[in-house]
Amino acid sequence: MKRLENRVAIITGAGRGIGFAAAEAFVHEGAKVVLAEIDESLGAQAESRLRAAGGDARFVRTDCGDRASVEALMARTDELFGTLHVLYNNASIFLAQDRPVSDLDEAVWDRVVRVNLKSVFLCCKYAIPRIVRAGGGSVINTGSSAAVIGIPGCDAYTATKGATVALTRSLAVEYGRQGVRVNCICPAGVETEMMRVSNLDNSAFDADFFFRRAPLGRFGRPEEIAQLAVFLASDESSYVNGAIVRADGGITIAPIA
Repeated sequence: MKRLENRVAIITGAGRGIGFAAAEAFVHEGAKVVLAEIDESLGAQAESRLRAAGGDARFVRTDCGDRASVEALMARTDELFGTLHVLYNNASIFLAQDRPVSDLDEAVWDRVVRVNLKSVFLCCKYAIPRIVRAGGGSVINTGSSAAVIGIPGCDAYTATKGATVALTRSLAVEYGRQGVRVNCICPAGVETEMMRVSNLDNSAFDADFFFRRAPLGRFGRPEEIAQLAVFLASDESSYVNGAIVRADGGITIAPIA
Protein backbone atom coordinates (compact mmCIF):
# COMPACT_ATOMS: atom_id res chain seq x y z
CA MET A 1 0.00 0.00 0.00
CA LYS A 2 1.29 3.45 -0.89
CA ARG A 3 2.07 5.90 1.88
CA LEU A 4 -0.77 8.34 1.06
CA GLU A 5 -3.27 5.96 -0.48
CA ASN A 6 -6.92 6.97 0.06
CA ARG A 7 -5.86 10.44 1.25
CA VAL A 8 -7.15 13.70 -0.20
CA ALA A 9 -4.76 16.64 -0.02
CA ILE A 10 -4.88 20.32 -0.87
CA ILE A 11 -1.54 21.88 -1.81
CA THR A 12 -1.48 25.65 -2.19
CA GLY A 13 0.91 27.32 -4.62
CA ALA A 14 1.14 23.98 -6.45
CA GLY A 15 1.94 25.32 -9.91
CA ARG A 16 5.71 25.26 -9.61
CA GLY A 17 8.67 24.94 -7.27
CA ILE A 18 8.21 23.11 -3.99
CA GLY A 19 4.42 23.02 -4.42
CA PHE A 20 4.57 21.16 -7.72
CA ALA A 21 7.29 18.84 -6.46
CA ALA A 22 5.07 18.04 -3.48
CA ALA A 23 2.09 17.38 -5.75
CA GLU A 24 4.21 14.96 -7.78
CA ALA A 25 5.37 13.18 -4.64
CA PHE A 26 1.86 13.04 -3.16
CA VAL A 27 0.22 11.51 -6.23
CA HIS A 28 3.12 9.08 -6.56
CA GLU A 29 2.27 7.90 -3.05
CA GLY A 30 -1.41 7.45 -3.93
CA ALA A 31 -2.99 10.72 -2.78
CA LYS A 32 -5.72 12.57 -4.62
CA VAL A 33 -4.46 16.14 -4.85
CA VAL A 34 -6.20 19.48 -5.31
CA LEU A 35 -3.81 21.98 -6.85
CA ALA A 36 -4.70 25.37 -5.38
CA GLU A 37 -2.92 27.87 -7.61
CA ILE A 38 -3.66 31.49 -8.50
CA ASP A 39 -1.91 31.38 -11.89
CA GLU A 40 -4.26 29.78 -14.46
CA SER A 41 -1.48 28.72 -16.80
CA LEU A 42 0.72 27.17 -14.13
CA GLY A 43 -2.21 25.39 -12.53
CA ALA A 44 -3.50 23.93 -15.78
CA GLN A 45 -0.02 22.80 -16.81
CA ALA A 46 0.55 21.17 -13.43
CA GLU A 47 -2.73 19.26 -13.64
CA SER A 48 -1.99 18.13 -17.19
CA ARG A 49 1.50 16.88 -16.31
CA LEU A 50 0.35 15.00 -13.22
CA ARG A 51 -2.65 13.39 -14.88
CA ALA A 52 -0.57 12.39 -17.91
CA ALA A 53 1.73 10.57 -15.49
CA GLY A 54 -1.25 8.72 -13.99
CA GLY A 55 -1.86 10.90 -10.95
CA ASP A 56 -5.26 12.01 -9.69
CA ALA A 57 -4.80 15.78 -9.50
CA ARG A 58 -7.27 18.62 -10.11
CA PHE A 59 -6.48 22.28 -10.52
CA VAL A 60 -8.71 24.79 -8.73
CA ARG A 61 -7.82 28.43 -9.31
CA THR A 62 -7.47 29.94 -5.84
CA ASP A 63 -6.44 33.25 -4.34
CA CYS A 64 -5.48 31.93 -0.93
CA GLY A 65 -5.59 35.40 0.61
CA ASP A 66 -9.25 35.87 -0.29
CA ARG A 67 -11.94 34.35 1.93
CA ALA A 68 -14.48 33.71 -0.83
CA SER A 69 -11.87 32.06 -3.02
CA VAL A 70 -10.73 29.76 -0.20
CA GLU A 71 -14.33 28.85 0.61
CA ALA A 72 -14.85 28.01 -3.07
CA LEU A 73 -11.70 25.85 -3.01
CA MET A 74 -13.03 23.85 -0.09
CA ALA A 75 -16.46 23.47 -1.68
CA ARG A 76 -14.87 22.26 -4.92
CA THR A 77 -12.72 19.78 -2.97
CA ASP A 78 -15.93 18.45 -1.39
CA GLU A 79 -17.47 18.06 -4.85
CA LEU A 80 -14.43 16.33 -6.31
CA PHE A 81 -13.47 13.96 -3.52
CA GLY A 82 -15.99 14.27 -0.68
CA THR A 83 -13.40 14.56 2.08
CA LEU A 84 -10.07 16.10 3.09
CA HIS A 85 -7.16 14.67 5.05
CA VAL A 86 -4.16 16.91 4.35
CA LEU A 87 -3.64 20.64 3.92
CA TYR A 88 -0.21 21.79 2.76
CA ASN A 89 0.04 25.57 3.08
CA ASN A 90 2.89 26.04 0.64
CA ALA A 91 1.92 29.27 -1.14
CA SER A 92 4.34 32.11 -0.34
CA ILE A 93 5.91 35.16 -1.92
CA PHE A 94 9.09 37.11 -1.45
CA LEU A 95 9.04 40.60 -2.97
CA ALA A 96 12.16 42.36 -4.15
CA GLN A 97 10.60 45.52 -2.68
CA ASP A 98 10.79 44.09 0.85
CA ARG A 99 12.96 46.25 3.09
CA PRO A 100 14.03 46.94 6.66
CA VAL A 101 10.94 48.10 8.52
CA SER A 102 11.93 51.78 8.53
CA ASP A 103 12.08 51.76 4.72
CA LEU A 104 9.23 49.35 4.09
CA ASP A 105 6.25 50.50 2.05
CA GLU A 106 2.95 49.70 3.72
CA ALA A 107 1.54 48.24 0.49
CA VAL A 108 4.42 45.75 0.31
CA TRP A 109 3.86 44.78 3.95
CA ASP A 110 0.13 44.25 3.31
CA ARG A 111 0.69 42.12 0.22
CA VAL A 112 3.28 39.87 1.87
CA VAL A 113 1.09 39.42 4.95
CA ARG A 114 -1.91 38.62 2.75
CA VAL A 115 -0.17 35.89 0.77
CA ASN A 116 2.13 34.43 3.40
CA LEU A 117 0.06 34.64 6.58
CA LYS A 118 -3.58 35.45 5.91
CA SER A 119 -3.64 32.55 3.45
CA VAL A 120 -2.56 30.15 6.20
CA PHE A 121 -5.30 31.50 8.49
CA LEU A 122 -8.01 31.20 5.85
CA CYS A 123 -7.02 27.77 4.57
CA CYS A 124 -6.74 26.39 8.11
CA LYS A 125 -10.03 28.00 9.12
CA TYR A 126 -11.96 26.19 6.41
CA ALA A 127 -9.86 23.03 6.01
CA ILE A 128 -9.38 21.94 9.62
CA PRO A 129 -13.10 21.28 10.31
CA ARG A 130 -13.15 19.07 7.22
CA ILE A 131 -10.04 17.19 8.35
CA VAL A 132 -11.66 16.66 11.76
CA ARG A 133 -14.78 15.27 10.07
CA ALA A 134 -12.59 12.91 8.06
CA GLY A 135 -11.29 11.42 11.30
CA GLY A 136 -8.09 13.41 11.52
CA GLY A 137 -5.10 14.16 9.39
CA SER A 138 -2.29 16.60 8.84
CA VAL A 139 -1.70 20.31 8.28
CA ILE A 140 1.72 21.27 6.96
CA ASN A 141 2.70 24.94 7.08
CA THR A 142 5.62 26.61 5.35
CA GLY A 143 8.03 28.71 7.36
CA SER A 144 11.57 29.68 6.45
CA SER A 145 15.05 29.95 7.86
CA ALA A 146 14.02 33.60 8.30
CA ALA A 147 11.58 32.44 10.99
CA VAL A 148 14.30 31.09 13.25
CA ILE A 149 17.33 33.32 12.61
CA GLY A 150 17.66 37.01 11.84
CA ILE A 151 17.63 37.80 8.11
CA PRO A 152 18.25 41.48 7.28
CA GLY A 153 16.48 43.49 4.62
CA CYS A 154 13.19 41.58 4.37
CA ASP A 155 11.16 42.43 7.43
CA ALA A 156 7.73 41.71 5.94
CA TYR A 157 8.75 38.23 4.81
CA THR A 158 10.51 37.50 8.10
CA ALA A 159 7.51 38.64 10.15
CA THR A 160 5.09 36.42 8.24
CA LYS A 161 7.28 33.37 8.56
CA GLY A 162 7.84 33.91 12.26
CA ALA A 163 4.10 34.26 12.73
CA THR A 164 3.53 31.04 10.78
CA VAL A 165 5.82 29.18 13.17
CA ALA A 166 3.95 30.58 16.19
CA LEU A 167 0.57 29.79 14.64
CA THR A 168 1.71 26.24 13.90
CA ARG A 169 2.43 25.63 17.57
CA SER A 170 -0.89 27.12 18.65
CA LEU A 171 -2.87 25.05 16.13
CA ALA A 172 -1.01 21.89 17.15
CA VAL A 173 -2.12 22.38 20.74
CA GLU A 174 -5.65 23.40 19.79
CA TYR A 175 -6.47 20.57 17.40
CA GLY A 176 -4.20 17.70 18.43
CA ARG A 177 -6.89 16.07 20.55
CA GLN A 178 -9.21 16.17 17.54
CA GLY A 179 -6.75 14.13 15.52
CA VAL A 180 -5.21 16.96 13.51
CA ARG A 181 -1.44 17.21 13.58
CA VAL A 182 0.03 20.59 12.59
CA ASN A 183 3.70 20.93 11.69
CA CYS A 184 5.88 23.45 9.90
CA ILE A 185 8.70 23.00 7.38
CA CYS A 186 11.31 25.78 7.40
CA PRO A 187 13.32 25.57 4.17
CA ALA A 188 16.32 27.65 3.14
CA GLY A 189 18.37 27.81 -0.04
CA VAL A 190 16.07 25.65 -2.17
CA GLU A 191 16.48 26.03 -5.92
CA THR A 192 13.15 27.55 -6.92
CA GLU A 193 11.93 30.52 -8.91
CA MET A 194 11.27 32.40 -5.67
CA MET A 195 14.84 31.91 -4.49
CA ARG A 196 16.13 33.19 -7.82
CA VAL A 197 14.05 36.35 -7.51
CA SER A 198 14.77 36.92 -3.82
CA ASN A 199 18.44 36.05 -3.81
CA LEU A 200 20.27 34.98 -6.94
CA ASP A 201 19.08 37.92 -9.06
CA ASN A 202 20.14 40.35 -6.34
CA SER A 203 23.63 41.67 -7.14
CA ALA A 204 24.21 42.33 -3.44
CA PHE A 205 23.49 38.72 -2.52
CA ASP A 206 26.57 36.61 -1.78
CA ALA A 207 25.50 33.01 -2.41
CA ASP A 208 28.87 31.60 -1.39
CA PHE A 209 28.68 33.35 1.98
CA PHE A 210 25.01 32.85 2.70
CA PHE A 211 24.21 29.31 1.56
CA ARG A 212 27.32 27.43 0.50
CA ARG A 213 28.80 27.91 3.96
CA ALA A 214 26.04 25.60 5.25
CA PRO A 215 27.37 22.27 6.55
CA LEU A 216 26.05 20.42 3.48
CA GLY A 217 27.70 22.96 1.20
CA ARG A 218 24.96 23.13 -1.46
CA PHE A 219 21.51 24.36 -2.30
CA GLY A 220 18.49 22.19 -1.63
CA ARG A 221 16.14 20.72 -4.24
CA PRO A 222 12.35 21.04 -4.26
CA GLU A 223 12.07 17.25 -4.27
CA GLU A 224 13.88 17.06 -0.94
CA ILE A 225 11.32 19.33 0.71
CA ALA A 226 8.52 17.41 -0.99
CA GLN A 227 9.64 14.13 0.57
CA LEU A 228 9.58 15.73 4.00
CA ALA A 229 6.01 16.88 3.32
CA VAL A 230 5.06 13.32 2.34
CA PHE A 231 6.42 12.10 5.67
CA LEU A 232 4.45 14.73 7.61
CA ALA A 233 1.29 13.90 5.65
CA SER A 234 1.62 10.16 6.24
CA ASP A 235 1.06 7.89 9.22
CA GLU A 236 4.83 7.58 9.54
CA SER A 237 4.73 10.91 11.42
CA SER A 238 1.74 9.97 13.58
CA TYR A 239 3.48 11.15 16.79
CA VAL A 240 4.89 14.35 15.28
CA ASN A 241 2.86 17.42 16.22
CA GLY A 242 3.89 21.07 16.56
CA ALA A 243 7.31 20.35 15.09
CA ILE A 244 9.28 23.10 13.36
CA VAL A 245 11.47 21.17 10.93
CA ARG A 246 14.47 23.02 9.53
CA ALA A 247 15.19 21.74 6.02
CA ASP A 248 18.08 24.08 5.37
CA GLY A 249 21.30 22.12 4.91
CA GLY A 250 22.28 23.27 8.38
CA ILE A 251 22.53 26.96 7.47
CA THR A 252 20.67 28.09 10.60
CA ILE A 253 23.28 26.46 12.85
CA ALA A 254 26.33 27.36 10.78
CA PRO A 255 28.91 29.77 12.19
CA ILE A 256 29.24 33.14 10.51
CA ALA A 257 32.95 32.79 9.80
